Amino acid sequence: MSALVAPNEVVTRALLRQVNVPGLDRPAALITLDNGLDHTKPNTFGPAGLASLDEAISAALAAEPAFVAVTGKPYIFCVGADITSLPALADREQALEIGRLGHRVFARLRDSAVPTFAFVNGAAMGGGLELALHCHYRTLSGGAAALALPEVSLGLVPGWGGTQLLPNLIGIPAATQVILQNPLMQNKMLKPKQAAEMGIADVLLEPADFLERSLQWAAGVVRGEVTVTRPEVDRDMWAGVLYFARQTLDARLHGAVPAAYKALDLLETAKDADFATGTAAEDEALADLIFSEELRSGLYAFDLVQRRAKRPAGAPDKGLARPVTKVGIVGAGLMASQLALLFARRLQVPVVLTDLDQSRVDKGVGYVHTQIEKAVSKGRMDKGTAAKLYGLVSGSVDKSVFADADFVIEAVFEDLDVKKQVWAELEKIVAPEAVLATNTSSLSITAMAAELEHPQRLVGFHFFNPVAVLPLLEIVRGERTDDATLATAFAVGKQLKKSSVLVSDAPAFVVNRLLTRFLGTVFAAVDAGTPLDVADSALDPLGLPMRPLALLQLVGPAVAYHVGGTLHAAYPDRFDVSENLRRIADSGQPIVVEDRINDEVAKLLVVGDQPLTAEQVRQNALDALAQEIRLMLDEGVVAEAQDIDLCMILGAGWPFHLGGITPYLDRTGTSERVTGRRFLPPGAASLRA
Repeated sequence: MSALVAPNEVVTRALLRQVNVPGLDRPAALITLDNGLDHTKPNTFGPAGLASLDEAISAALAAEPAFVAVTGKPYIFCVGADITSLPALADREQALEIGRLGHRVFARLRDSAVPTFAFVNGAAMGGGLELALHCHYRTLSGGAAALALPEVSLGLVPGWGGTQLLPNLIGIPAATQVILQNPLMQNKMLKPKQAAEMGIADVLLEPADFLERSLQWAAGVVRGEVTVTRPEVDRDMWAGVLYFARQTLDARLHGAVPAAYKALDLLETAKDADFATGTAAEDEALADLIFSEELRSGLYAFDLVQRRAKRPAGAPDKGLARPVTKVGIVGAGLMASQLALLFARRLQVPVVLTDLDQSRVDKGVGYVHTQIEKAVSKGRMDKGTAAKLYGLVSGSVDKSVFADADFVIEAVFEDLDVKKQVWAELEKIVAPEAVLATNTSSLSITAMAAELEHPQRLVGFHFFNPVAVLPLLEIVRGERTDDATLATAFAVGKQLKKSSVLVSDAPAFVVNRLLTRFLGTVFAAVDAGTPLDVADSALDPLGLPMRPLALLQLVGPAVAYHVGGTLHAAYPDRFDVSENLRRIADSGQPIVVEDRINDEVAKLLVVGDQPLTAEQVRQNALDALAQEIRLMLDEGVVAEAQDIDLCMILGAGWPFHLGGITPYLDRTGTSERVTGRRFLPPGAASLRA
């Protein structure tokens, strides 16, 4: 342990106390994990924290208690290893030792002759959940905010027993979901009820008196009054599940995420190997991955999402923000309806939609009501909350209902003249200080506000589809947008639980500009004669969340063609308008059918006789991204390269192992070759200092 270095570790102490529990002739030993900070700074384990836990377990067992239980500070159990200390590890031997240390300390709970319990009172992720898995029994609070083994998303594997314990507790299908599938689906968390149904917890208890009820339940187990039964794990299906999982990884990642394949190998080991062999394999896998480029990118991306996203660069003083007591939404289509539901749920204020006729309004409000009903039926919303939301969302064909709205957002057809007409009409109705927000994906905020009497209160407020899933909000400042408007926009974004990035008023802003340039290179290859399947699969080695044609189908060919036209008008030397994309958009046919390229769409294409190889398509796409990012930074579209990466992660779902995009461009040498310099300082998201 003395060889381990964690200079910046915030130590999570393991605080021991004896608790008298009715019905037991000896006190119980209760260990509480607490780093001394509030719930916004979760408990984590570095070397000193593990040492503290080790000492607490020794002291607890020495007192010969009725049982030993581990719990956390309010709202937090433990969120795992202190990953910020990993870059400080000097060599592979230190990396091995951090894995062995966790295994050695946690195993004391697993191997104890005294019954051990985990009282999971709050968030439990990574090593925190693994600690709980080592205990003989687990209670779980219904108020626990997040439960997960998210390591693969960062470029690691569960390295303190998770890959060996979990499949042998809940079975290989569910364990594969938790360890592989969820981390690769934008780091999806388990809800307490779901975790309990899987068998991760033995009992789910109400949060109000969780500790007291956990102690009572544990006493019942010790006295033999409570019997914990766990279903036998089906071992016959083990190989088949992992074979399917490997095929799925190959189809999606194409070897781009080494951690996912390491985790798969460890899950395979867990079927027949003894625990010591399995955990030794975890140590080796962890040591390999700690010194990988993917982990450095993953840690960089994690820091962006956890820190930078919460403190947006360039945001004005929040004290300038105006209160929002009513929201107006112009339009009642799908996007507008999604926005209405989001605003009502998060802001808890009246939200009113308008459209050209009553049938459209009724359809929009009906969509909101249907989504509320679905949430209730699935247990995601109680009936009281649903009733309140029903009352908050309304519709009208008369825009005078916006007269007392503090914040009005439009989600109408993506045409500058149409949007200008909307604002000209609304400016005569709304109060002078009401914020006007546009959900435009590519049009100029400055041009949109040019003829307004109060242009300073118009701001870009660009969501990404699906609104409920993607967390990014591009907040766009026009040339005349004032600080009060901008501060209000950021305050509303925070209330909506979105991660806001300040963007200057440049065509298509960040995500759509880069994705359009990216897709443009793919279609340029198709136009030149490259077969659709070759162009579509050319980017597979990056392990992107979806191939280009699937992305195009999600965005919509007509939308992509329209945005492409906007960018072509602004930057004709870099953004071409593909005639083949226009043909696809006009056809109205799906590009991809059941994960295969639609043959009917392929027949529509008119192509040249100079096909490119997959490698050429891929390099052209990466070169184009590097060039465009450098230009965007030079133009001041965002403050720094980190904001580009944050936008690509949160708005386009680009993976952590790429660090968004700029770390990948740096480590492949593309940045320097295309632009003459790196985007990030050496060592910022890579091993190379």
